[in-house]
Amino acid sequence: MRYVRYIVLAAIAILLISVSLANRGLVELKLVPDELATFLGLEWSITLPLFVVVLGGVVAGLVIGFIWEWLREHKHRREASVKSREAQKLAREVDRLKKDKHKEKDEVLALLE
Repeated sequence: MRYVRYIVLAAIAILLISVSLANRGLVELKLVPDELATFLGLEWSITLPLFVVVLGGVVAGLVIGFIWEWLREHKHRREASVKSREAQKLAREVDRLKKDKHKEKDEVLALLE
């Protein structure tokens, strides 16, 4: 199974490299449209290869999706944490009650029960 994973990752890497080499043309990214930029005085722009823009968009989408899911699942993680603490508390109480029940008895008889 490990080799299948390596083959799939290698295929993805070859695909990304070929797409990157095919899209090396430069594109200009602007913060705001030209009319608004002259009005506000913000003429910020950057020139990047097209593949950087595309792959950067994919990476940004993945990061935003992961953060969104992490925030969405927060209530489930909190509930699991509460239940875990409650289970530990109950286990300690059961151990304490077992010790108290067999406190006055002989250790051999307590083991038999």
